[in-house]
Amino acid sequence: MISGKEFINQKNKRITLLGMSGVGKTRLAKLIGEGGEWFHFSGDYRIGAAHLKDEIIANIADKMKADSWLKTLLDNSSISINSQVTFDNLEPIAAFLGKVGNPEKEGLPFDEFVRRQRLFFEAEKKTMYEVPSFIAKSQAEGFSHFINDAGGSLCELEDPKLFKLLSENTLVVYIKTNKENERALIERAKRKPKPVYYNPVFFENSIKAYLAENSLEYAAQINPDAFVSWVFPKLIEDRLVKYSALASKYGCTIKSDDLHNCRSANDVLNLISNALS
Repeated sequence: MISGKEFINQKNKRITLLGMSGVGKTRLAKLIGEGGEWFHFSGDYRIGAAHLKDEIIANIADKMKADSWLKTLLDNSSISINSQVTFDNLEPIAAFLGKVGNPEKEGLPFDEFVRRQRLFFEAEKKTMYEVPSFIAKSQAEGFSHFINDAGGSLCELEDPKLFKLLSENTLVVYIKTNKENERALIERAKRKPKPVYYNPVFFENSIKAYLAENSLEYAAQINPDAFVSWVFPKLIEDRLVKYSALASKYGCTIKSDDLHNCRSANDVLNLISNALS
């Protein structure tokens, strides 16, 4: 592990961000990238724009074909579909992932939900293995530094070879939430439940517990939004342990409230440097 001084003096800094969605990873990436010297690699963007693009478009097409007129236009190639994924608009990915539960409440059948989860898992792993090649690409394009803005589910990949690769090529920086941040994330999930990737074992255990707790017999009876609201606090608790373990082994930890007080790229870099000291 490098020291804080060594990090500050690095000619070519490379960082991988680790933490829950909404904790401030993208804000950090944009803050230090304001000078134009940093290549911002968004894991979720890469997943949606490359590795899951065809599946996302197929999902949109299936939805549109519920309308007979649109189906006719699609079938005779009168119209085409494209997915506009951007760093700030990841809705097409969320729409593809979906939520498990009652189809009458826009839920996905259990088997289809699991299939999409598996596709996302494979896409995220493939994306993270691309980090070294994108570092080389960024240098060829004249960028001095590189930041890997990884998704909140990076900790779920459970691939020691991958984490070793990331730690050899980047400094892993975990943004740790405080209790207030955690409550805010949970409240946001309750107000507007969003699709999310789950570790398969965690998901299976959570489904069984939810069905038992609500006296339901099968997944198709689940209210999709209610399940996400119920499971999200448990997901945070489960992931926090994994984040801490990864940061201890491969990188360093900064606090989200300290990050919130940063106003410039230098503030962020000094915060990381202090975490390494």
